[in-house]
Amino acid sequence: MAKEARGDFYPVPIVDQNTRPGAVTRLIVFIVVLTGAAIVFGLFRERLGDPFLLGMLGVLAMIGVGFLFATAIGFVQIAPRSTGDELSKAFVDSMSQGLLVTDTKGRVVYANRAYADMTGAASAADLKTVEGLLSDVPEASMTIYRLASGLRDGQAGDGEFRLAQSIKPGAEPGARWYRARARAFSMPGQRLPMLAWQLADISQERAEQERFFLDLQKAIDHLDHAPAGFFSADQEGRVTYINATLAEWLGIDLASFTPGAITLPEIIAGDGMALVRSVKADPGTTRNAVIDLDLTTMSGQALPVRFMHRVSASREGVNGPTRTIVLNRTQGEDASAELRASEVRFTRFFNSTPMAIAGVDANGRILRTNAPFLQLFSSVVDRDAVDRRVRFETIVHERDRPAFAAAFEKARQRQANIEPIDSVLPGNEERHIRFYVNAVADSAGGEGAEESAIVYAVETTEQKALEGQMAQSQKMQAVGQLAGGIAHDFNNVLTAIIMASDLLLTNHRPSDPSFPDIMNIKQNANRAASLVRQLLAFSRKQTLRPEVLNLTDVLADLRMLLARLVGNDIKLKIDHGRDLWPVKVDIGQFEQVVVNLAVNARDAMPSGGDLTVRTRNVTADECKSFAYRELTPADYVLVDVEDTGSGIAPDVLKKIFEPFFTTKEVGKGTGLGLSMVYGIIKQTGGFIFCDSEVGKGTVFRIFLPRHIADAKKQAEPGEAPATAAPAKPADTAKDLSGSATVLLVEDEDAVRMGGVRALTSRGYTVHEASSGVEALEVFEALGGKVDIVVSDVVMPEMDGPTLLGELRKRQPDIKFVFVSGYAEDAFAKNLPADAHFGFLPKPFSLKQLATIVKDVLES
Repeated sequence: MAKEARGDFYPVPIVDQNTRPGAVTRLIVFIVVLTGAAIVFGLFRERLGDPFLLGMLGVLAMIGVGFLFATAIGFVQIAPRSTGDELSKAFVDSMSQGLLVTDTKGRVVYANRAYADMTGAASAADLKTVEGLLSDVPEASMTIYRLASGLRDGQAGDGEFRLAQSIKPGAEPGARWYRARARAFSMPGQRLPMLAWQLADISQERAEQERFFLDLQKAIDHLDHAPAGFFSADQEGRVTYINATLAEWLGIDLASFTPGAITLPEIIAGDGMALVRSVKADPGTTRNAVIDLDLTTMSGQALPVRFMHRVSASREGVNGPTRTIVLNRTQGEDASAELRASEVRFTRFFNSTPMAIAGVDANGRILRTNAPFLQLFSSVVDRDAVDRRVRFETIVHERDRPAFAAAFEKARQRQANIEPIDSVLPGNEERHIRFYVNAVADSAGGEGAEESAIVYAVETTEQKALEGQMAQSQKMQAVGQLAGGIAHDFNNVLTAIIMASDLLLTNHRPSDPSFPDIMNIKQNANRAASLVRQLLAFSRKQTLRPEVLNLTDVLADLRMLLARLVGNDIKLKIDHGRDLWPVKVDIGQFEQVVVNLAVNARDAMPSGGDLTVRTRNVTADECKSFAYRELTPADYVLVDVEDTGSGIAPDVLKKIFEPFFTTKEVGKGTGLGLSMVYGIIKQTGGFIFCDSEVGKGTVFRIFLPRHIADAKKQAEPGEAPATAAPAKPADTAKDLSGSATVLLVEDEDAVRMGGVRALTSRGYTVHEASSGVEALEVFEALGGKVDIVVSDVVMPEMDGPTLLGELRKRQPDIKFVFVSGYAEDAFAKNLPADAHFGFLPKPFSLKQLATIVKDVLES
């Protein structure tokens, strides 16, 4: 009865060779021992006698008693399986899946009844392993081979396969799906693992899946061919699904459509995205909105549509995916075609205008807005704010609300000619806004009309920036002209002082008591000349000697000087860019620029810090990445001079390049350092900008134009013509005397008198004139017997370049030297291309005058 009861709970396994043999073996051994003892008694009874037999019987009796005692305490058991084994077998044998356990040699150790039923085995002799059953079946052989190979490597696996007929012989015809699993496991006390195979018929599961996918395909087909468009998008605005109707409207090929490849900004025209983004859901909720806008087809045409837009947000407030139904506003009943067309035109005009428009009711609340309005004020207003009818004044900066209130009151009273209001965006005062408040006409704003005023808003940030830039440019130009004019007149005074000092020094020995005073006069005159050169640099009228340079070599040579200038407390680093383009600059002036910036950086880091000079190439396309309006797109070599100093306050930053502006203590700066840097860079054709943050440091960015070698290229700004004969440095051993006839033309009496004395003392025959007209008269009186003409550039009646032109008509090969406080390119561009001349910048010494005359005569 007990055995029958067990069979009621679970099927009996068809094969079970996993019994415990330990107790039976011990019983057999015990019987063999007893049998052997009986044989020994029979053989040796006569030979050994009764005493021995009695002793042996005693020993055997003790063994028997010991075995009975061991059995009583459980040391020796002759019993069936344990309760745990029974439970495991009951669970396994009740499985609906077939289970087969084999050893590593493929011998069946265990098979449950489900496996036998599934494979059609009636007895243990009919059992086949999974490999033996299916390895020759083409549909399943690859799967079974893969699982068997994995078992040999100790890896578990599973797979599914479809058979044209059931595995079980005589089963109903029809295809069946099976799932096979295989794994290896270890048995206690056994060295080799056991292999377990599970086999399940999943045909019904597959049929359910096919029915599900068929229903899903039908639902998708219904959605694809619905009379309305539909799409879904993720949090980033990437379209993850689009139905066939909308794809057809937009001209999208669904066969090549990839989820996420198209974004909403690509298919929504104009500022329509502002309307879409303005729809926001509260945390943990969803929100629906109706939006009229235009879509852009693949051919670029506009398609007027209406969105039934739904957005969701998580409990944390993170935007979720969106779902949108799209209605084509060009389709509908013929009777409403004209009305529908009018609505489409109004919506298109309303949302496509570059102006932000809002309708405001009598209480100052926003009734409706267009897309540009939501785009412009996206940081302070959204769709929800419009739906809640927030007051318009909340998006006006607090300082301008009284002016807006006054303008709105005039609009309510239907007054015309309301002055616009210039304001800034709340929360971002760098963006400028201009509001126009217009009254609603009587025909539209009579009794019961919603709007009391229409407010237009235009961003004027760019306009304000251009106005500020123009004002700053005009100011700098005016100051530059003033500085240049002062420098020119001051140069004449300094030239007279320096030449007079030189004449005095020629007549006084170093031992003379007045010699130190004369030297002091000359040294201070030279200091004044240095300040004049800085003013000329700012006004971009100084003399430059540009040459093609590689900035890597220039900065490498300058490194030791910069290290001494900044001191030991500041860490200097020069980061050279790779393959720098050549530039055409005056090496002396460029070095002065870098030195000035390094000194300023040193003064900004009294407690030490880092000073970094970096160079790199910047292409024309990269120029757009810099937020500098004045920077013209081109190829540049960029030089960054960056420090970690105290930084520059924003109000000071606007004035740093102005002359005589300084934040240093009295006596510690002239305020001309950065203005000179600005002038040199601008005269070279480049740009310089400064970015700074208080407490973090400052970086000056210098953009120098890339030099492209071209023989026909015109002279760069600040570059002297190739025909000019530059003044060479004086050679102390050179003979500066001569006997040539010199015509000296100078309108400043003191400078002319000093020049006459200086050249006469060197042996020259000097004739003087105070203007160009007088010089021509002297030239005619001498019969053209003049070897060289030394003339000022700026003179009354006739200037120097005009004089040269007149003299060339009379004597084409006349030798000529220009003397001026301005750069030579300021006047050389008005001279003939084949004109040859020397140039001497003011102020100059007697020795420099004699040197240039000697050089030009010998050239």
